[in-house]
Amino acid sequence: MFKRFLSISCQRTTLFFLLLGLGCSAQAPADVSQRIERQLRVKYSVPADVKVLISAPRPSEFPNYDTIKVTFSGKGRDQEYDFLLSKDQKTLIRMTKMDLSRDPYQDIMDKIDVAGRPVRGNPNAKVKLVNFDDLQCPFCSQTHRILFPELLKEYGDRVAFIYKDFPLSEIHPWAIHAAVAANCLAAQSGDAYWEFADYVHSNQKQINAENGRDNQFAALDRTAVTQAAKFHLDTPKLQACLKDPKGEQAVQASVKQGEALDVSGTPTMFINGEMLDGARPASDIRDALDGALKRAGVAPPSQQPARPAASPSASNSSAK
Repeated sequence: MFKRFLSISCQRTTLFFLLLGLGCSAQAPADVSQRIERQLRVKYSVPADVKVLISAPRPSEFPNYDTIKVTFSGKGRDQEYDFLLSKDQKTLIRMTKMDLSRDPYQDIMDKIDVAGRPVRGNPNAKVKLVNFDDLQCPFCSQTHRILFPELLKEYGDRVAFIYKDFPLSEIHPWAIHAAVAANCLAAQSGDAYWEFADYVHSNQKQINAENGRDNQFAALDRTAVTQAAKFHLDTPKLQACLKDPKGEQAVQASVKQGEALDVSGTPTMFINGEMLDGARPASDIRDALDGALKRAGVAPPSQQPARPAASPSASNSSAK
């Protein structure tokens, strides 16, 4: 899993940023820029093919320091960061300004569009677990088995479980098609969506064993049609949806949403804004759920008498 550049824990990581022309913006003096660039390349292990551009110093709100903007340009993304440069140009400080009047977790959740997405658990719950999922990802299947039925049985009346699409198409050739098929089912039935997701996550090997991508697509389509028949859906409408290019566009829009939140691999979950990336054991997810519930003023399941759990399909709905 890729880690975010310049994280709070100051982990060193490789940067991948899109090379963009920055026009005629002002630059710091050449000798100062060179010293700053060398420090940054060593401190953060910046690859040689990533350009480091340093702006001219400008006044800051901190005495004896100016502000400079450092732009990293390379593969995949263009990113800017503010630093403080001492007036004598001997000290550089990484500056991260935080607005303590805002809830950063809520800001994250506000950026995730879950309108109309199928829900397992309680659609009106104060805690939402949003999982960016890839139906061909084996680690996603491992997480899916933990969430359903295990954690759904424990938290189903307290948590809304929602999936967003994040297919890694470079390594998973049928993942986008699977996401489109799932969404076509979701347009008619949340229950059909979840049963399709259950089936695909449990039968990845069988789908992979199909000879060639076309046969894999056909296998996914047959599964979708089977679900449509089971739930008495409009099969011609489903088949038209499977062929509509807007389906893939919607999946790509979900991917862009994830990328804006620094999602770089799957599975990646947001539990009321707290990110859990990678396949995590059930205990890690429980800890995050319990913490979110307590912050929301809801008692975790361990503090309540055990209740009979509804079956997954019986507790499906749509996000508001």
